[in-house]
Amino acid sequence: MHSGKTGSRGHRPVLTADFASYEQWVAGRSWAYPDGGPTNPGDGKLDHLVPDPSYSRGGVFRATRRPEGTWSAGLLTTEDSAEGFTVRTGDVLEARVRLPVEQGAWPAIWTWRDGGNEIDVFEYHPDNPDVLELSNHVRGSGHDYTDPAVRPGAWVGLRVAFGADSVVWWVNGSPAFADGAGVGRGWHAYLIVNLSVSAGEHHPAPEPTASAMAYEVSNLRVFRPSTPHS
Repeated sequence: MHSGKTGSRGHRPVLTADFASYEQWVAGRSWAYPDGGPTNPGDGKLDHLVPDPSYSRGGVFRATRRPEGTWSAGLLTTEDSAEGFTVRTGDVLEARVRLPVEQGAWPAIWTWRDGGNEIDVFEYHPDNPDVLELSNHVRGSGHDYTDPAVRPGAWVGLRVAFGADSVVWWVNGSPAFADGAGVGRGWHAYLIVNLSVSAGEHHPAPEPTASAMAYEVSNLRVFRPSTPHS
């Protein structure tokens, strides 16, 4: 298992996110959504995915209310991109995020492939202001991490090691959760970064007067062991 210290000793960088890159990222569609999108109401989301670069390509992921009641929402994925990058067993992901403040905002960094392979680097809902949701859907584990440094509008540092036998999360450099379940040795999946909007099923929907929301992602990098993972 990796140490809890910042950095990834023994690992080499294999992805430095450039959200403006059309080779790295596809905007406004994902096979994690029915038929690739643009909507996913069955998951309690008001999202209407849009390819408009102003919703994602600058690293600020935005959502704005549409006349019919859904929200235009920003999403980027490495799936179907020219580079087709996948996170693999043994990789370590690091990122900084500025959490949203608006009720109904549902930001996340997560993985997806072939109808599953989902690891949630984080999910956040401002109605639970000091909680980050950390989940391994591959093997059914998760943890609600509570910390006063987690709050609407705060910058938070995330680090996740995708171990075969345990997925391990750090928040702001401190150990947050080791699931003891892992992803297995052949796991790999695409990255998704997005801002969803809650429909009110799991968390409160936006205030009726709300028209826009956003969160920011910076310094997203993935590191891989310098020697093959075993």
